[in-house]
Amino acid sequence: MPTEARRAGSAQDIRLEAALWLVELQAGGDDAELRVRWQRWYDTSAEHRQAWERIEAFGASLRQLPPTLAHAALAPRASRRRALKALALLLGAGGGAWLVAESRHLPALTADLRTGRGERRQIALEDGSRIDLNVDTALDLRFDGQIRRLVLHQGEIHIVTAPDPQGRPFFVDTPQGRARALGTRYIVRTGADEAETRVAVHAGTVAIEPANGEQAAPVLLPAGQQTRFTTHAVQPATAAREKDAAWTRGILVAEDMPLPAFTAELARLTGRALRCDPALAHLKVSGTYPLADPEAVLDLLAAALPVRLERRKRWWGNVETRLSPA
Repeated sequence: MPTEARRAGSAQDIRLEAALWLVELQAGGDDAELRVRWQRWYDTSAEHRQAWERIEAFGASLRQLPPTLAHAALAPRASRRRALKALALLLGAGGGAWLVAESRHLPALTADLRTGRGERRQIALEDGSRIDLNVDTALDLRFDGQIRRLVLHQGEIHIVTAPDPQGRPFFVDTPQGRARALGTRYIVRTGADEAETRVAVHAGTVAIEPANGEQAAPVLLPAGQQTRFTTHAVQPATAAREKDAAWTRGILVAEDMPLPAFTAELARLTGRALRCDPALAHLKVSGTYPLADPEAVLDLLAAALPVRLERRKRWWGNVETRLSPA
């Protein structure tokens, strides 16, 4: 993070995540999949481990959550937010005040669907549509008798819409506005710290409406085009790149990508701890790489490029790989 303020915000969000995991694990009982997802989150970084250990340190009160509080974790977002606040009361004003602090990331942390660092998921919706969630994504589902609506708080989703017998429109809402599918396969990406939404259409058409736009009609984005929009305006369209959807197939595609940028993207998509010396920026990477085996990808880079890999086991158990000039 570039500033101390953003570092502090990140630490607060991690503590909120830890609290939410606690509530969900209490409600989930013996849910093995939930335990696996928690373990993946716990193992990601020292900060996650420290936040979890801090919560556990509060003692027996955390192991005796009322059933109503536990079940609230599985309820709609508003109830889950109340669960976090109730948990803060259990912890006491001195230790739990950070839980109730208003954070711009709280809606993402209490979203219906979430993925963490290095985690991707595919969801089949009740109407037959399919959603792929990329890493670090938070999404709410808001389907009713009139509309099919997704609320993307942060991250990236790939959507394949299905025809709806009820004729309900399909919307994706982001902080910057709305994208309506018109028989479509498309990608939407935004972030809690970003001022724009990106949309790439691979089939069909998407109608884009900025939240505070002044245009009389939505901007139509056809297949093969992509654009960005803010709360006020839609940028001119450019050609969409099919390779940008390669993550849905577990692939990273690079075309003359500087090695530090490639390493950063590999780290983001796989959750691995990777560092690359900026002095290697003159080295370019091209090709197709499997995200399921990042260690093999790194070994391939070391064999093809003048770089040295140094793998260090950090004190909390994760392995960090550093790339430096050979």
